[in-house]
Amino acid sequence: MLNPALATASYMTDELRMFRDTARKFMEAEVKPNVEKWDKQGHVDRDLWNKAGALGLLCASIPEEYGGGGGNFAFEKVLMEEQARAGCSAWGNSVHAGIVAHYILAYGREEQKKEWLPKMASGELVGAIAMTEPGTGSDLQAVRTTAIADGDSYVINGSKVFITNGQQCGIIIVVAKTDPSAAGKGVSLVVVETDKVTGFRRGRNLDKIGMHGQDTSELFFENVRVPKLNLLGKLEGQGFAQLMQQLPQERLIVAVAAVATTEIALDLTTEYVKQRKAFGKPIMDFQNTRFSLAEARTEAALGRVFVEKCTELLLQKKLDPMTAAMAKYWTSDKQCEIADLCLQLHGGYGYMDEYPISRIWRDSRVQRIYGGTNEIMKELIGRFL
Repeated sequence: MLNPALATASYMTDELRMFRDTARKFMEAEVKPNVEKWDKQGHVDRDLWNKAGALGLLCASIPEEYGGGGGNFAFEKVLMEEQARAGCSAWGNSVHAGIVAHYILAYGREEQKKEWLPKMASGELVGAIAMTEPGTGSDLQAVRTTAIADGDSYVINGSKVFITNGQQCGIIIVVAKTDPSAAGKGVSLVVVETDKVTGFRRGRNLDKIGMHGQDTSELFFENVRVPKLNLLGKLEGQGFAQLMQQLPQERLIVAVAAVATTEIALDLTTEYVKQRKAFGKPIMDFQNTRFSLAEARTEAALGRVFVEKCTELLLQKKLDPMTAAMAKYWTSDKQCEIADLCLQLHGGYGYMDEYPISRIWRDSRVQRIYGGTNEIMKELIGRFL
């Protein structure tokens, strides 16, 4: 069901509609047929990145002078929505293009942007950002990975976990302490090009409850030496502030995926209950079914309106951390609630892998965890009250 909010969004243009059409055709041809295969192998095919790059789908919100599409966040949003529509949670492009590329664009030197962004736009380089550590989740001031200055280099030591694109990435933004004696003021962002260093090691591709097709890995850094020029920003110690500045977009990315997935779950379930019969009549004819879906569809519409407003604010550079946290926590909570309802309305078949609702149900759960847990979101909101 096409939500009217999409058609009336203030940022919608003919160019964006054409981009959606291209994205939808790409997802139908290259993504949807491979979802089950990627679930089994634990990662997308590497050439998917190159195919997407050739069509101009990668880094669509990065300026053309750096190899990108010259669009804005709305283009990344459209691509995420079409990926959700294809039933795919495996492709980590929202991290690659929606997060990593924007750190480089915002804080990189001109030489860094010209070196790395065109390769990310073509699919030659896959990007990852290494924040989380085995003992440190949402508390980024407490990271233990270090990047210690040594002459013209930084020497990086530490480990990271739950890193999207970890197996395929060629460029990693590492959150590390350049001053271990400080808290937030000691955090810096340092870029590692994986094919240019020694001492970097990829751990196992982690087994997860859901998102089976998404490459999520452990990463290890043992005396990894990178040039000091790989620092993002003009000075050391700016990393925590940089992270805070970019987190509203990251959290909106979670909310965009949450609303799109919720709408798809409801579309699938509405179609199913109209066809499936119990006691001689379609399940849709039972008042409990109709009322449950009416409530869920209303909540999905509220989420859609909120996300569209947040998108407009982001495009105007007005999306504040509190509103982004609200969007992330509420939409992902509702995604999980509604996915569970939709599975229930499928009955026993909803628990079977062959039905898309089962994948939606298990893949949805992590949305309440990454990008900052929903409990952390409430804590952040509470600080502004």
